[in-house]
Amino acid sequence: CVWEIQVENNFRVTLTFRDIVMQSGTCQHDYIEVYDGPLHSSPLLGRFCSGSFPTYVSSSNMMSVRFHSDSRFSFRGFQAHYSSIPAGHNTTIQCLPDYMHVVVSRNYLQSQGYSARRVTLNDNHCRPTVTSQEVVFNIPYNGCGTTQEENNDTINYANTIRVASSGYIIKRKKNINLHVSCKMLRKSWQQVVYAAEDAVDVDEYQFGRYNMNITFYESPAFRRQVRASPYYIGLNQNLYLQACLHSPDPNLKVVVDTCVAAPDPRDFNTLAYYLVRNGCPRDSSYATYSSPSSHFARFKFNAFEFMSRHPSVYLKCQMLVCRLGDFSSRCYRGCSSRPKRDTSPAEEQVDVVVGPLQLRGKDAPSESTG
Repeated sequence: CVWEIQVENNFRVTLTFRDIVMQSGTCQHDYIEVYDGPLHSSPLLGRFCSGSFPTYVSSSNMMSVRFHSDSRFSFRGFQAHYSSIPAGHNTTIQCLPDYMHVVVSRNYLQSQGYSARRVTLNDNHCRPTVTSQEVVFNIPYNGCGTTQEENNDTINYANTIRVASSGYIIKRKKNINLHVSCKMLRKSWQQVVYAAEDAVDVDEYQFGRYNMNITFYESPAFRRQVRASPYYIGLNQNLYLQACLHSPDPNLKVVVDTCVAAPDPRDFNTLAYYLVRNGCPRDSSYATYSSPSSHFARFKFNAFEFMSRHPSVYLKCQMLVCRLGDFSSRCYRGCSSRPKRDTSPAEEQVDVVVGPLQLRGKDAPSESTG
């Protein structure tokens, strides 16, 4: 089991364990792991199965807890409590869908002997909004000198806020370079702030999510959206769907990786029907369509017999976001039986739940007594 704990931007997670009773020893069979952010891309803070009750504090607004058991013996398990605490920095950053929102405290600048009027970006034409308390930058991902770089497992959008010291001939203080960046990791946006060439270092991480939605359409022309909810359909009716990634970065591609149907929007395991899994169609009626943009993924399936036994059906689809032209990524490999973790660099997985679908009129299941 994995729990992802996410609190507000510029807050941190405090996690305290209050009870631990499980198969102990060398912690090979049963154990708890705590990660400083998303599970697959963050440092391990601790791994344990017994002993004293530890407390962990994240360096960002996200923490993950993983519990592993071999199901050999039954114990009480564990209990933990979390809360959020302010990060306490003088600079905050938010990775919004279209831009980086960075706020620098004027009190902080003045305490270090700097003026708010001398705060600029790489591109001098992009000016901040200066209030009585703050210097506010809205930095676009495609403009104002923002650079893009692909690393091992991130897509990095970076810029530099420069704070110049006063004086032209003799400078008593160094300039401050405040490096800000939004990094796309698997399953998250990671935000980073750090200061260079100054005695006070700022190191801040925040996490968010991609903005993605799935919409039904009336026909394979994909011109008219279905806006009714629930969506009443007939058996053997073809359903047309479009997934849309809302991002200003044109160099991203989205594909459908997995779609599963279930009668309970909270449980896609007990009663589940896979339309496509790891890019491999499981239903004969499932098909994809070409899209006008790499930010769209279009597909269809038939209202299957599964619906004749349940009044409502929900879909949960896992979408993959990759770099456009990265032919080593899952977005270009199609059907794959490899494990989900075995993905190429610079990929993001996003889950979207859509529904309910309900049969209309005579096709709807009837209740029976007995």
